[in-house]
Amino acid sequence: MSLDTKKLRRGYSRREALKKFAAASAAAMLPATMKGESLQVAGHEAEIQLTSVSQNTFRLTLFPIQNGKISSILYDGSLVRTDWGTPDAVLRGEIPERVVKSGGLSIGISSNPLTFTIANTTGEVLQKLKIDPRKGSFSFVTGDSPLLGLGEGGPQFDRRGSKDEMRSGQGGYKLATHGGRVPIPWIIGTSGWAMFIHQPFGTFNFTGAESTFEPSKAENALPLDIFFIGAREPATIFAEYLRLTGHPELPPLWSFGYQQSHRTLASREEVLAEGKTFREKKLPCDALIYLGTGFCPSGWNTENGSFAWNSGVFPDPQEILQQLHKDNFKVVLHAVILTDKLRGSAHDGCELARFDEEQAGCYWDAHRKDFAMGVDGWWPDEGDPMDIASRLVRNRMYWEGPPMDRPNERPYALHRNGYAGMQRFASFLWSGDVFSTWETLKTQVPIGINTGLSGIPYWGTDIGGFVPTKEFTAELYLRWFQFGAFCPLFRCHGRNWKLRLPWGWNTGDPGPMEISRYEGAAIPDASQLHDTQVEPICRKYLELRYRMLPYIYSAVRECTLTGMPIMRALWLHYSDDPKAVARGDEYLWGRDVLVAPVVEKRATSRQVYLPAGNWYDFWTGERVEGGREISRNVDLETMPLYVRAGSILPLGPVKQFVDQETDEPLTIAIYPGADASFLLYEDDGKSFNYRKGDWMGLQMSWKDSRRVLTLQLAEGSRRLPTLHRNIEVKLNETRRQVEFTGKPVEIHL
Repeated sequence: MSLDTKKLRRGYSRREALKKFAAASAAAMLPATMKGESLQVAGHEAEIQLTSVSQNTFRLTLFPIQNGKISSILYDGSLVRTDWGTPDAVLRGEIPERVVKSGGLSIGISSNPLTFTIANTTGEVLQKLKIDPRKGSFSFVTGDSPLLGLGEGGPQFDRRGSKDEMRSGQGGYKLATHGGRVPIPWIIGTSGWAMFIHQPFGTFNFTGAESTFEPSKAENALPLDIFFIGAREPATIFAEYLRLTGHPELPPLWSFGYQQSHRTLASREEVLAEGKTFREKKLPCDALIYLGTGFCPSGWNTENGSFAWNSGVFPDPQEILQQLHKDNFKVVLHAVILTDKLRGSAHDGCELARFDEEQAGCYWDAHRKDFAMGVDGWWPDEGDPMDIASRLVRNRMYWEGPPMDRPNERPYALHRNGYAGMQRFASFLWSGDVFSTWETLKTQVPIGINTGLSGIPYWGTDIGGFVPTKEFTAELYLRWFQFGAFCPLFRCHGRNWKLRLPWGWNTGDPGPMEISRYEGAAIPDASQLHDTQVEPICRKYLELRYRMLPYIYSAVRECTLTGMPIMRALWLHYSDDPKAVARGDEYLWGRDVLVAPVVEKRATSRQVYLPAGNWYDFWTGERVEGGREISRNVDLETMPLYVRAGSILPLGPVKQFVDQETDEPLTIAIYPGADASFLLYEDDGKSFNYRKGDWMGLQMSWKDSRRVLTLQLAEGSRRLPTLHRNIEVKLNETRRQVEFTGKPVEIHL
């Protein structure tokens, strides 16, 4: 949707814009430098540079000039490059009206006030940036379409109508319902543009016809450094963001299994018994996570920030780790950094005589003894006071540190803080210490979507909410668990931690009382603690999560290549449907599965918007016409899931952990109605060998009119030792058994 006269309000009309661009065609490229009277911005003489980044992206920078020289831009770690090439235009002094061509975009420049009007090749005006010469702030057209992105947390879903101070951390914005804030000045205009404000950091006001950006400190208004993207296709916008901030790295496969977090621990016996119970009850789980002492009375270590084991619970830590590994669990430990500054990298040496807690090399060295015992991953908490550069140093440290000792093993770290570019370090992120309320659950859905739109694909919540309240019931826990099964991070954590166990609601024991320090915290009513429904419903969604891992892991691999998140806003695939674009209460899981979490107490139905085309109810197989909102009846164990007609959905067998060996076949479910294709991605799930080509792709193609499914090795992939596949192909009630050995196979259905 173009920004026409109505959308631009007082801006150029399309006809006026085309007229001006045509008149300026003879001067489409500015000379190298224009000089004249001093251009003043925020009390400084200023220079403007326009640099082409790609066909769809350009960089607009306003530099302050001091003593005839421009100031440099400090590198904060968010961008993959510090140099983006020679500017196409450099302006100083008096600026006559003219147009600069940058790739497929045209930038009309005018003064009084300094304004940049951006149009595409057809002359459609995409955006209008207006600089305030006094403050160095700028405004842009809010428009009539949703504004998305801006990181984790803050006002949801569409950012229009809100003011955002972009405060980082758990004090950022409404912690109880919205959680921690990871503000990223990456704004997506769903009408066909996006901006990353690299510097300075500042606040946004989206309440008027013109939105504004104000630097957080007036004296830091310059340099102003903006990367502007103009593209109609959402996939192109994401590709450009990756060009700027980098591609997501691939975490280990086990990190997409279920992760069970623990708080106050009673004894060594309790630690081992929890793992045994998962296996005895056949409740799938891959990782056990242990909180640190200080955050709870008795955690894995001796005190907050310590790397010494709590001998009252872990008297023989290496033996306990070995036993948990024998039971096929990964072990993740909570860690806290006590400094608010961090610099350097894990590879930097650290002299013990000169230990520097602000040096990443020194800080990482503190982990290595425990890591050598067999710890599998880390949960770096806190960090709210850290500046942007320090947050990214910590993200990077947990990605680059572990391979120093295990060179061919993908690391895992669950962070509470980060910034643009954290995806380059496969950083997981969770939404902080939210409260156990229905409003919180409802709010976490759009927060997860916007986090994915902000380039942070590996996200989740404390299932059930961190702080128990009077609203914390078995019903709320189950609805949250269902939602969590369709978040990249599938993890339970919170106070009164035994109620975070899938069987914890039928024991009468909520766990240690931990409701102090939070206003509104409360113990669930005792009547809730003997509910026999909870465990089987949790099992249903645990098993579904593990069955869907072939589909999920393929979506994760796609994310590393394209940036398209696993948890996707409908806008990403239905950008021409205004109703779909505006929906923040449902999302796509990968390309083909639509998820509609139930977030209302005692719900008996759920309103679901299905975009155009036909959809299949995952639970019943019923075919439903899309392009409309429907009402789906729900009971306690049902969260609406729909699969797009013209889809191929690979489903593995139920496993108790991702590496469990099984002879059960892979199921390929066909949802007819259109041609379909799917690339099933597989590697060893652990190492970096896939970078050398050690991966296998099973390319599946469905021809709907002929009812034929073709299976073949994907181009560029290798035959892995597990190439031989027993496959069950499913189309409605029809089943076919197929053996795939690497040669192309056609299955007629």
